[in-house]
Amino acid sequence: MQFPDVWIPYGAYWSTPFCAWQGSLATLPPIPFAAEVTGRALAERGIAPESIDGLCLGFTVASKHSFYGTPWFAGMAGLPHATGPTISQACATSVRCVVTAAQELSTGGATTYLAVAADRTSNGPHVFYPNPTGPGGTGDSENLVLDSFGHDPWAKNSMLQTAENVAKEAGITREAQEEITLLRYAQYATATADGGAFLKRYMPWPLEVKDARGKKVVATVTGDEGVHATSAQALAGLRPVLEGGSVTFGTQTHPADGNAGMLLVRGRDAARAVAPRGAVDVQLLSYGQARVKKGFMPMAVVPAARQALERAGVTAAQLGSVTSHNPFAVNDVYLSRELQLDPERMNRQGCSLVWGHPQGPTGLRSIVELIEDLATAGGGYGLFTGCAAGDSAAAVVLKVSMR
Repeated sequence: MQFPDVWIPYGAYWSTPFCAWQGSLATLPPIPFAAEVTGRALAERGIAPESIDGLCLGFTVASKHSFYGTPWFAGMAGLPHATGPTISQACATSVRCVVTAAQELSTGGATTYLAVAADRTSNGPHVFYPNPTGPGGTGDSENLVLDSFGHDPWAKNSMLQTAENVAKEAGITREAQEEITLLRYAQYATATADGGAFLKRYMPWPLEVKDARGKKVVATVTGDEGVHATSAQALAGLRPVLEGGSVTFGTQTHPADGNAGMLLVRGRDAARAVAPRGAVDVQLLSYGQARVKKGFMPMAVVPAARQALERAGVTAAQLGSVTSHNPFAVNDVYLSRELQLDPERMNRQGCSLVWGHPQGPTGLRSIVELIEDLATAGGGYGLFTGCAAGDSAAAVVLKVSMR
């Protein structure tokens, strides 16, 4: 799918810091929290709420009142005139939100579209499903977060097992996983340098966390929480999570909480008019998606990326920057090998392997960082690709140009 005239106003996007589960954001209701952050972000960027005529909200973990989804979010965010779909596509939710925006803009359904994604993996819901035919009328239950990590009802395996399957089939050693993990942590250090100057380009910072009544400030977040320092010695000392495997807790991501948003418009001039800062043009070029064989989720990032690149008319060699959702280091080892990418050209400011994975908003933050990394480097083509539950993946290609 190609998008001939869809643009992202430079700076018209944001992401909260991501906090590891059961951390500072663990008790905040995710949709009202996203609405509060969105209202603040729009005001700080001088974006008039009444100019937004399209909207979607993405999340993967149900929360109280989430049945009302986008309309409820819109009302709280100061957009009571706007509505649109509520989207859930596992870890591809962010890309699907961006693509939904692009489709609406391309077909004339909107001129200025807001895509927001929010999730809280902390304190996830425990769901009871009535089953009168069960033993003694006993129903079924599910922990939406942990059970989703642990069991794919189609492939009959955990997400961790998919990483082990790919590592075994592709010959990805534990040493290769640890090497790329150390690189990703070193790259994240560049984003936090100079008081987090890179992160402050798009993060609401500091971020006040209020109590359940929304009155008392109980914590102040000034960056990602839950990022632990690592070293070659520390990684080497960890045991594989699965017996006989190669993936350790050090070479996979951690669940997190947070939200992110992005404005998209039709037309370059419209993007320039609303861009909060900088003489930079950002054009969304294409989208790709893919699904691979059962139990091999990390492999899906490659065919999704190839599809998006082909639709954009761009080769992997032309890419100036790549970001990825990499719940496992295996993902990046496989992606770099298959597309012949220099691992150092990928995730130059860090990635979800390091700063965590709130699921729905993870991709949006990665796309934001892709834009900012390209702008720092003087422009060029960029690719984001990330895997998702169901052995699937989604990707987008964009172009950043300096004026």
